[in-house]
Amino acid sequence: MNPIYERSRPVTVRRALSGDVETIRAIRNHAIEHSTALWTQTLQSPAEAAAWLAAHLERGSAFVAEVEGETAGFGVYGPWREKDGYRHTVEDSVYVRDGMYGLGIGSALLAELISSARDAGHHVMVAGIEAENTASIRLHKRYGFRLIGTVPEAGTKFGRWLDLTLMQLPLS
Repeated sequence: MNPIYERSRPVTVRRALSGDVETIRAIRNHAIEHSTALWTQTLQSPAEAAAWLAAHLERGSAFVAEVEGETAGFGVYGPWREKDGYRHTVEDSVYVRDGMYGLGIGSALLAELISSARDAGHHVMVAGIEAENTASIRLHKRYGFRLIGTVPEAGTKFGRWLDLTLMQLPLS
């Protein structure tokens, strides 16, 4: 396919629905199996996926991107930490379906997450990104996130230590 044609395909973002759970789970599980975006090697079960998505649906913090009616990615934001002192800080997560990178899907999702979190009255959005994921770091920089720091060897996956880059965007 011609990359110029592909790039011009419109991306639409909508609120996620409970019926999106299997498609979202498939995208998450692909990331678990093939990337360092999620620092686990345990695939998400259907029941776990339903519970995880239900919590985001209740908060209104889950979105799906579509290209020509096909689910192309999803994004969520949720509590950064569980203690009530962090209640005004959220963390974003953006995932693009394999084979659909470079179409502006991540950008469309991140823009919607930022707008929704601002509308919900949150104060700060944080991104925790595996330090070698330069595409995600660039995406967040384009939306005004600034680098806060990197935690060396914060986690492990695929037999190697991973560094965690932290980025922050003031929302209010």
